[in-house]
Amino acid sequence: MSKEKIVLGFSGGLDTTYCVKYLAEDLGYEVHSIIVNTGGFTSEELKRVEEHAYNLGVTSHTTYDAVQSYYDRIIKYLVMGNVLKNNTYPLSVSAERLMQAMHIAEHAVKLGTKKVAHGSTGAGNDQVRFDMIFNIMIPDVQVLTPIRDLKLSREEEITYLKAKGVDMNFNKAVYSINKGLWGTSVGGRETLTSKGALPDEAWPTQVTKSVAEEVKISFVNGQISGINNQKFAHPIDAIKALTEIAAPFGIGRDIHVGDTIIGIKGRVGFEAAAPVLIIKAHHALEKHTLTKWQLAHKDQLALFYGNWLHEGQILDPVMRDIEAFFESSQKFVTGDVFIKLEPYRYQIIGIESAHDLMSSKFGSYGEMNKGWTGDDVRGFTKIFGNQVSIYHKVNELN
Repeated sequence: MSKEKIVLGFSGGLDTTYCVKYLAEDLGYEVHSIIVNTGGFTSEELKRVEEHAYNLGVTSHTTYDAVQSYYDRIIKYLVMGNVLKNNTYPLSVSAERLMQAMHIAEHAVKLGTKKVAHGSTGAGNDQVRFDMIFNIMIPDVQVLTPIRDLKLSREEEITYLKAKGVDMNFNKAVYSINKGLWGTSVGGRETLTSKGALPDEAWPTQVTKSVAEEVKISFVNGQISGINNQKFAHPIDAIKALTEIAAPFGIGRDIHVGDTIIGIKGRVGFEAAAPVLIIKAHHALEKHTLTKWQLAHKDQLALFYGNWLHEGQILDPVMRDIEAFFESSQKFVTGDVFIKLEPYRYQIIGIESAHDLMSSKFGSYGEMNKGWTGDDVRGFTKIFGNQVSIYHKVNELN
């Protein structure tokens, strides 16, 4: 009798390693593993993950390159919306997990399986993101979560795997690192409490630059297109290039404090030099090229968009509606932004754009205007404050 197939989202870490052995040998499934790369793995690392999966006994292993779709379906809109969770965090890991879940679901459909599994614990956001995406995209497929369901401790997983003869490094790193195209998260003992800074050695990129540099970031219709006069075929390449320039300054390091989907608060460190600079540069360019009310409405929509994406709701159709607004707003968000980089800090110097609304043709703020007269302003202010004037006159009489 043939075994029943199950698709497993696989990273090669302790939890998903346990899942392979438990699903295959204890439950008798034919395990088909898949790793979805969102920019955090080198080709050598992906090869090692594949070898590890086959050594564990999977029937098939798939490596899916999702970097392009990750940018096109999520990152592009995080830039257009200037999305920083709690004004701090560029949603590095949460955005990755959604992309990974969607491609795992697509793989399950491709293989025609009725079971899918992931290695999430019961303590974080990822379990909700994976479960919800699977429930929406593959509602007839059963979701198995061995680590969560069995309430396993790390020590219990290690004991089990050693008994199964699994040969891997069980020494837990002092810091948990999750790297991707849109930033790297860093967790350690300092982030488990409400006070504590990560030491220098915890950060994946060490500070090696001490001399200030100026960088020019170019945008076309809201998307990054060049760095320092070098044009790139795709924004992905520009993101990678900017990371190489800015990360050695220690720019983009911070600790995010936020509310999890399941209702508890948490802290996590992150290193995201390119995302932070791109978002801040893009926002600076928008301040010059968008109208007051475009900016105001974008801010409101972006706040909702970032929170809803963080909570796993990327498939809600309202997200497509907001993305359409973002795209429409970017028609004239084209130009160059100049930034000074120094160790641990940066400064937006200014912008150059053919669509700059701060044009001397119409006046200079605080000095002179060329579009109206003093009499025009007198009439405008009388009408503009008319209702408030009526309110005070009526209520002073009563």
